[in-house]
Amino acid sequence: MGFLIRWAITAVALWITTVVVPGVHVGGRSGANTVLTLVVVALIFGLVNAVLKPVIKVVGCIFYLLTLGLFALVVNALLFLLTDRIAHALDLPFQIDGFWAAFWGAIVMAVVTWLISVALPDRLEGR
Repeated sequence: MGFLIRWAITAVALWITTVVVPGVHVGGRSGANTVLTLVVVALIFGLVNAVLKPVIKVVGCIFYLLTLGLFALVVNALLFLLTDRIAHALDLPFQIDGFWAAFWGAIVMAVVTWLISVALPDRLEGR
């Protein structure tokens, strides 16, 4: 149950990101198609973060220390761009227009995901 709620939170955060950040686009022929695209891209984003982020943190530990954690912003942007590439390979109508759109998009995604998670009661999230 917790996985499904996290997935829904990520999809909502992704939708808000496409509304707020210029350069992050989601398309679709209909509203249902757009929602389906958001849900699939949210799953891709979650999988990319779950698989690659821990590895990158271990390998790039020195960069995190040297930059006092600011390197994490670059890593998040690159993981967001990787999500765009995977979505493009799967022929999903999701697009990020370059590094800076990914940079700001990743920041908005993180903040919105955190805000929604804080607003939800712990029993809904499975904690």
